[in-house]
Amino acid sequence: MKLRLNGLDVDCVIGERPDERERPQRLRVDVELTVGDRAAETDDLGDAVNYATLAEAIRAALTEAKCRLIERAAKVVRDVCMSDPRVTSARVSVTKAGAVPHLASATAVLGD
Repeated sequence: MKLRLNGLDVDCVIGERPDERERPQRLRVDVELTVGDRAAETDDLGDAVNYATLAEAIRAALTEAKCRLIERAAKVVRDVCMSDPRVTSARVSVTKAGAVPHLASATAVLGD
């Protein structure tokens, strides 16, 4: 079964330039997880990946990491997702808007 978290906005330090290291910027995070079917069978939150808890863990990890590159941010997010034993694979997209003049956004994609 796939579980998707779409459009998680995270304000964190991200970037290489000195001005980027001084203030938070917004990242958009999308995650697609492969999980077992147990929660669908039992309808029990205890058998499911709690996406509210996962979203908060992703936010906290990115805020703490203060990554320079969106590629690193994607790995931080993937590591958080894979720490749940119910997750067998994770595909992560991290998008940073407005980093380069005349470029809407840049996205790093990591995982299956």
